Formats: sequence, structure tokens, C-alpha cells
Amino acid sequence: MRRGRVGLVVAVFAASSSVSTVAAQKARTVPALPMVVAQVRVAGGGPAAPAGEGGRLVLVSPAGKARVLTAGFQSAADPEVSFDGRSILFAARKAAGDPWCVFEMKADGADARQVTCGAGGARQPVYLSTVYTITATSVEPWVQVAFVGDDPGERDEAGLDPHASLWSCKMDGSALRRLTFNLSSDRDPVILPDGRMVYAGWLRSPGPQRADRVALLGVNEDGTDYQTYSGGEGLPAKRAPVPTADGLVVFVESDRVGFDGAGRLAAVSQRRPLHTYRSLTGEADGLFRAPSALPDGRVLVAWRPASSEGRFGIYRFDPATGAREKAFEDPAWHSVQAKLVAPRPVPDARSSVVRDDDPEGKLFTIDVGIQAPGRALPKGTAKSVRVVEGVPATADRPVARRLLGEVALADDGSYQVQVPANTPVQLELLDASGAAVRTSAWGWARNHAAQGCVGCHEDPERTPPNRLMKSLSAPAPVLDPPPEKRRTLEVREFVQSIDAGGQP
Repeated sequence: MRRGRVGLVVAVFAASSSVSTVAAQKARTVPALPMVVAQVRVAGGGPAAPAGEGGRLVLVSPAGKARVLTAGFQSAADPEVSFDGRSILFAARKAAGDPWCVFEMKADGADARQVTCGAGGARQPVYLSTVYTITATSVEPWVQVAFVGDDPGERDEAGLDPHASLWSCKMDGSALRRLTFNLSSDRDPVILPDGRMVYAGWLRSPGPQRADRVALLGVNEDGTDYQTYSGGEGLPAKRAPVPTADGLVVFVESDRVGFDGAGRLAAVSQRRPLHTYRSLTGEADGLFRAPSALPDGRVLVAWRPASSEGRFGIYRFDPATGAREKAFEDPAWHSVQAKLVAPRPVPDARSSVVRDDDPEGKLFTIDVGIQAPGRALPKGTAKSVRVVEGVPATADRPVARRLLGEVALADDGSYQVQVPANTPVQLELLDASGAAVRTSAWGWARNHAAQGCVGCHEDPERTPPNRLMKSLSAPAPVLDPPPEKRRTLEVREFVQSIDAGGQP
């Protein structure tokens, strides 16, 4: 199994980035422009509240003068500048004890208004490109934001913390939708030039030998086509991705899954993210967090020395050379995130087939026999596929696994099934005796959408074979029994994947 591969993937997530060779060749300079900076108070060592509790946003002028933008809020964090540079999204609490909500204000701090509090709180908002719906009743373009929202009543797969997923809504807070259905938490969304999102997803591997990872995952703005972006290379935990003007995605990585967002920097190419990983900094280079793009290919990033006595300031970092220069620092505050307040390219618009009135979705694989070199099962080993539902953990019980059903594989190794939409599922290949020989990470299908993959743990850049799946010769079997009739599976009834994010 390919470490870091996610179940239910399309063969390639090679972003069609508009890499600017001019940007790559010109001098690394940025005109004097203001920045919006998120800060938390210095309380000795690293940030006392890396999640933004008690934090604020300040507007830093080209001359380095800081003016508070969020004086009316008890806590503020997570700034995001609009594509035209005129507005700022952010997460904030009005008063202690209030939920975190998403707000928007003008770039000078005026006219702050609430966008959404989500279903159970909202953090890390990002502007999305326009989404065009394709339904029988609507072709309306949606202007949306995405954010990280707590899922009421749910805990993460380890049972440690409230569960968080990616959500979206329109700019007036309507059309609230949950986008991701991983049983462990998803965070740090960012939009790519082609209109898709990359985010940090916790992939939890079952079994006594833990192989947990936080991988960079990709998804469309409507929650479809969930797939690995960069998973197995480098350190086990990746967070805070950002696409650069030079065609990279720069991110922070750490050797601890539970890290607070500070670590080393690494990068992949937007064109071949699964095969171009490279480390940008080492352990001796200090701690970095929250990179954001500059128009010349560099990134703004928070940095402090590895010593626990240091405080975070904002620096300009060049991924090509490793050069770092100070942009802003405040002796009384950790400056933990910065965004340039200026226009930026608008990502490509996207279309969506998701229909909220359809409670079902489809899963398919072209040929389960297509697998990574050296990892293939003997021909004919897999006879059927079992689909398992994941029931989210709560404060009172752990994650449960319930059987949705099994289907035989077609002669060409293909299958298709219809399953309940927006439901965490695992796929397991079964041999003739009914024993599981491959298993996947949690995936899902969105309403009215089909989610598929080429094979099982296949090379992530494998081109699909140009043939019609034999499983399409008949309607997809419906695996959606009433919840009370879904049998709970014991641990001994499934293979324990050693690959966090492996697909069957």
C-alpha cells in the first residue's frame, strides 16, 4: 500500500497552475504595501495562544506602523484578503464565551459584519472562486467562502478533541454546507489557481502500530473529488499550505501529528505535487508558521528562533534560496500570520453537479488490479468489495464501523455502488474466503456525485485505461440499508491497514 494515499482518488492531482516564468526570473522585490497581521500576546516562550485566544489583527503600513483593526473583539485571528484587496475575512469572538465566527470588514477595518458562525463555530476562512451549479432548478453562480467548522456533537477519531471539517456558505451566510467527511479533523484550507482547495487532513491508520499522518489533501469547492495532494514524503505532519507565484505549494511540516502549526518549511510543485517534495529548511533554521504568498514568488511567514525564549515576527522567505529578511516585529506580541493587503489573481471558476435534494452518491473503481509496482496482489485474489460506514465518535463512544454491503467485482476488476451521500466510508477488497486483503482510508461521495479511482494503491499519476468498465453494464447496486439494520463490525473482521490514507 502506498503510504499517504487516500481512498477513492482520481489518478492525478496535477494542478494546472499558471506558473509565471517572469515572476520566477525577476528580482525578489515587493512594492511597499500594507500587511494585515494576526497577533497573540507574548507570555514567555512560544505563543501562549496559538489558536488566537485573546489575539488581534493589526494593519501594518509600509513604514512599519501598526494600527489595531479589531479593537471591538475579544479575540481575532485568521485574516484572509479578498481578491480585489478591498476586504478582509477573519475569525473572531465578540466576547469571551462567544463562539468563533467568520466576519468580513473593509481593508481599513471599517464596517465589520458577521458572515457565519457555522454549525458549531467557524475558523480559518478563505475566499473561494465562483461556483456554478448545474441542476434542474438552478444555474446560479455562487460566491462563497470556505472555513473550518466544528461538527456539533462529534469528536475526532482519537476521541481527543471536537471534530472539525471544511464547510462553505454564501457571503450572506446562507447555503451552509459541510464539504469533508473525514473521521479525523481537517484544517488549513487554501485555494489553488485552478479553483480547487488544498488542506491539511489527519489520516488515522487503524491497528496497534500507529501510522498517523497529517497529509495535504485536495478537494473541489463542493466537496467532490477528494484525493491526496502530498502525503507520504517528508515529515509525518503537514499544515498551512500556500500556492506561490512561482508554481510551488509551500507548507509547514513537523514530526508530530499534534503540533501547533510551527515547524520547518517544505514545498512541492503545483504541476506534480506527488513526486516533487523537497525540504526548504532544517531543524537549525528555527520555527516557521502560516506562510502566505507574495507576488514575486516569495512568502510572508512567521518565524522565531528554535529557542523557547524567542518570539514570532513576520519575515519574507525565498523558497529558491532560503534567504530570510525581517518585515515586521512587535516586542509585546507574537506576530503569527501575515497577508499582503493588495489585489491578487482570481482563481478559475468551477462548476458543480452536487444536488442537495439527492441523498445518494456513487463510488467506483476502474480496475482494482491496477496497483503500485511491487505491491500488486496475485491476479484473481480479490473477488469482491465490502463497503463500511464510519459512525463518528462522540463524547460517550468511539468510532463505530457498520456494514453497508458487499458487491462482486466484474471480470475486468471494476465495480460501482450507490451509497448514502456525505457518509464516511471505507472500501475493503475481499478474497474468496471473505477475508479483507486491502483496506482504504475514510472517503465519501457527495450528493448526486460519483467519486472514483483508477485502481488500488496505484501509482498516483497512473493514466486510466481507455475502456468501458464492465460494471457499468447494469445499474449500480444500492448499498443503503436502514441504519438500524447496519451490522456493527468487530476489529477482527477487517484488515488493519498500515498505510495512513491508503486506498484499497
